[in-house]
Amino acid sequence: MRRILIRVTALLTFLALSLVTVPDAAAATVLPPGIAPVAGSIVRGFDPPAERWGAGHRGIDLAADAGTTVVAAATGTVRFAGTVAGKGVVSIDHGGVVTTYEPVRALVQAGDHVLVGDPIGILLAGHDCPAAVCLHWGLKEGETYLDPELLLGGGEVRLISAAAFDDLARRQAEWEEEQRELAARGFYPPVDGVVTSPFGYRVNPISGLAELHDGIDFGAACGTPVRAAASGVITFQGVYGGFGNRITVDHGVVAGVALVTGYNHLQGFALAAGAAVTRGEIIGYVGTTGYSTGCHLHFQRYADGVATDPAPYLSG
Repeated sequence: MRRILIRVTALLTFLALSLVTVPDAAAATVLPPGIAPVAGSIVRGFDPPAERWGAGHRGIDLAADAGTTVVAAATGTVRFAGTVAGKGVVSIDHGGVVTTYEPVRALVQAGDHVLVGDPIGILLAGHDCPAAVCLHWGLKEGETYLDPELLLGGGEVRLISAAAFDDLARRQAEWEEEQRELAARGFYPPVDGVVTSPFGYRVNPISGLAELHDGIDFGAACGTPVRAAASGVITFQGVYGGFGNRITVDHGVVAGVALVTGYNHLQGFALAAGAAVTRGEIIGYVGTTGYSTGCHLHFQRYADGVATDPAPYLSG
């Protein structure tokens, strides 16, 4: 849900201008612009069936060579990456709408956060279309199939209910308030403890090698609650190599930066992947799993996928 909010401001402006030309019961909306997942011509267009269960073409086919890199048409979170009826499929949730791509060999996995233009798969042969090889690209809102060209600024203007428009405006207002809060107050301290090891290069106490310590360590007793530093969505929960039990939280785009926080060496989890969390909500408990010399929290901040020092962003 949160992913679409980062692009909604322009959409709401369009809607406000459009209300004078449509009936009171509905508002016109155009999906935010995206990009084509491959650089190919459309060889079969969108032709939805008259009835949901009827025959039709529920997407568009783009001609391209086998082995072409397929990219995300818009920013979102990977919902599915796997095989359906013998074909490789990737689907991405953009918050209210979902794009699908097939047949592909996935380069991502469910839960991954992707930006518009990020590689998500390799195009494979096997889709029945007018060209030798095609990508079948789909767009859905719930159970309703839409024309993917809407993401490119094409297609027809759709009508949505006034209730749906009001919900979109409410979610935008909530997101804007969260962004103001994060900018003004910084991160909520993820645990009640003192910093025992800062961000930067150090000698790893496990390996004895000099390397980047890509976060900050808080000393705290095992079992101490760990809290979300800011509102977001849990994108990973599980064991992750030397980090032991780990949680990552995607906070969306803040001031133009895709922001993710990581919480490592946990004893246990309070919430599962996919859960929406609020600032200060308990998400897990301090532990000493993975490569660890004692009970502590290793806290990370990723900006556009790069580990950065969380310390300047922590509120007092």
